[in-house]
Amino acid sequence: MPLQAVFLLLLHCLASTLGQYELCKSLVSTDEGSVWEHYACQPKPGSMKDYMRIKVDPPGITCGNPPERFCTLENPYLCSDECDASNPDLAHPPQLMQDRERNGLITYWQTVTWKRHPEPLLANITMAWNKSLELTEDIQITFEYGRPTIMVMDKSMDHGRSWQPYQFYAEDCMDAFNMPPKRVHDLSPANITRVICTEQYSRWVGSKNEKNVKFEVRARFAVFAGQRLQNMDSLYTRMESMKGLRDFFTFTNLRLRLLRPALGGTYVQRDNLLKYFYAISNIEVPARCKCNLHASQCLLQDGNLQCQCEHNTTGQDCQRCKKGFKAKSWKAGSYLPTPNGTPNTCISSVSEFGKCNCNQMGSVHDRCNGTGYCQCKDGATGAKCDDCLPGYYWKQGCHPNVCDKEMLVCQNGGTCYQNQKCICPPEFKGVLCQHSRCEAGKDCNAASSLSLSTAALLLCTMLAHLLTTLTPH
Repeated sequence: MPLQAVFLLLLHCLASTLGQYELCKSLVSTDEGSVWEHYACQPKPGSMKDYMRIKVDPPGITCGNPPERFCTLENPYLCSDECDASNPDLAHPPQLMQDRERNGLITYWQTVTWKRHPEPLLANITMAWNKSLELTEDIQITFEYGRPTIMVMDKSMDHGRSWQPYQFYAEDCMDAFNMPPKRVHDLSPANITRVICTEQYSRWVGSKNEKNVKFEVRARFAVFAGQRLQNMDSLYTRMESMKGLRDFFTFTNLRLRLLRPALGGTYVQRDNLLKYFYAISNIEVPARCKCNLHASQCLLQDGNLQCQCEHNTTGQDCQRCKKGFKAKSWKAGSYLPTPNGTPNTCISSVSEFGKCNCNQMGSVHDRCNGTGYCQCKDGATGAKCDDCLPGYYWKQGCHPNVCDKEMLVCQNGGTCYQNQKCICPPEFKGVLCQHSRCEAGKDCNAASSLSLSTAALLLCTMLAHLLTTLTPH
């Protein structure tokens, strides 16, 4: 097998085995030459905490200005710790929620203490990416010194212009939100996008190891794909068929509304309010760039994540057709049929000079003119030179008709086969069956019979020889 053919076969196999829609296109070999085959594609998932912009409010909620002491719930009357924004070793600014903690030293953002009780201690943490993202794993927030007893996670899909609850968290869901408590495991395929209140991550357990609050994504995927996510085809099929499922995992911004801090399993003890505050050491948001299945890469450009769009699409999310392609032809790619999906490539209109998809068999080259038309070979026509003019037929390019039903009519009862040849009666021959097989004065029927007999004899002889060579001795 030629080396080029092996290379093309390898590329095609790679497209079939990568899975997870990681490849946008592959060069494949066909009867008409090497062509690009396009697929639905998406970027690999990764940690998005390096790209998020964090804002906390209200102003002055971060501790340290002025400096203040604080206690811990484990040792509520040992209040020797201090927060001081002017001292780098004692400051707890918001960026410590997303830093890479090195040398095992835990760093964290921290609020002021609840000295103004009974006024609520409220804090909002807003995370922005200026980009549509899709969750691929559980969101995890790590709290130091106790998890909040009441909290809400919100999401925005329009860069913070509007918000909607994503999940409620409370020690007592009915008391805090008038909602019955639920766990993700209680949900079914029919209501998997329901916003729930969970008590799983809010109750005081008296252990420093219980620091994490999750928004469970993997458990929701498992409802369709199985506990080990082995049947991802089923999940992707549901993503296409179930209204609102893909949007449920899509966001541009996230917000944590911290409504009441950890209380240590008791009521608020007013004689020592310095032990009540919020502290977050880490926020993990595993996700991928949402590129509408039109890109396999997403890169940081000018400070923002940008899909590297394929399929004649453009925009930060590949959300529209490129210039020179029909705007109304834009569609998001489809996960179906698995495993490669449907790319839904934008259709060309009046394009610029250049990558025009001219038919390789019918066009002189792959460039089109200013009106979007390719330069066609003789007999070819159409914007892409993929059709034939009247008087021509297509067979890996356009060729002049041998026969037709108007100008090049098969004679003497002959039949025109796909404009390529005349099928003649036994007694006639020629391109248009215009010549008789009989010489003047001879019996045409005898000649026809002799001709047919000779042909039959020749065929039988060939078959006998073939059987002889194939029969083992």
